[in-house]
Amino acid sequence: MREIDVWFDPNFDTPPSNLGNLGLLGRMVQTPALIEPFRNAANADEICDCLLKLLEVRGELKREAKRNQLKLPRTKLPKLWILTPTASATLLGDLDAKVDKRWLPGVYFLAKTFRTVIVVLHQLPRTQETLWLRVMSRGKVQRQAIDELEAMPENNPLRSQTLSLLYNLQKNLEFRQDLRKGDRKLIMRLAPLYQQEREQILLEGEQRGIQQGIQQGVQQGERLIVNNLLQVRFGDVDEELGAIIEPILALPPEEFTPMLLQLSREELLARFGQSS
Repeated sequence: MREIDVWFDPNFDTPPSNLGNLGLLGRMVQTPALIEPFRNAANADEICDCLLKLLEVRGELKREAKRNQLKLPRTKLPKLWILTPTASATLLGDLDAKVDKRWLPGVYFLAKTFRTVIVVLHQLPRTQETLWLRVMSRGKVQRQAIDELEAMPENNPLRSQTLSLLYNLQKNLEFRQDLRKGDRKLIMRLAPLYQQEREQILLEGEQRGIQQGIQQGVQQGERLIVNNLLQVRFGDVDEELGAIIEPILALPPEEFTPMLLQLSREELLARFGQSS
């Protein structure tokens, strides 16, 4: 079995205007995309494995179109985006990966037929346009990106959503037994950021007219946090997931947070659903 980290199909004919807020990431997701991020530098074998996934997906899409007697437009074939913190000149040369003047430095294209792009995160310019990708890097580049994220206006929705995703990463790293020094530094860097975000949520809850004491403000903040974590995990809080928020809140945060990060949708519904 082969697993793809992200398979994204935008499902629109005309890209929405707000994709520009995502900068380089927004340009990447204007067409169907397979996204394979690497925590450590991707080597040649790993890149070949990613290419094999792309070719398998491409073959399946063509077979499905043939079964349905449909023509598969080239624009419906996904592009492969490999995100790696670093890449040597030798590796890029062996792959014949080349820059495109229409794109930013650090973005390398393989032969057109392969529909594959390698994004070297440490080579991206330090601009707002690349922030949402640099935050997925590591070491100094990632720390700088998090500093830029922290400096953004607190009412920026992308700032809040990204902090929730980073908190998810932080908690997952904490459960690992083989943490490296860089991962420990990342956890320490993210912890105060999330605490600031949580306090801001509580403050906003109080400012919206919650006048029934500090406890109700805390409950409102926790509810928003649970909702955000469910959204991060499952993409959308539908009616079923919305119905289990209150039962989840009956537990203290130190108990429900690991559950939200570790349990599957089915396990959460079974544990907190009405039938339980």
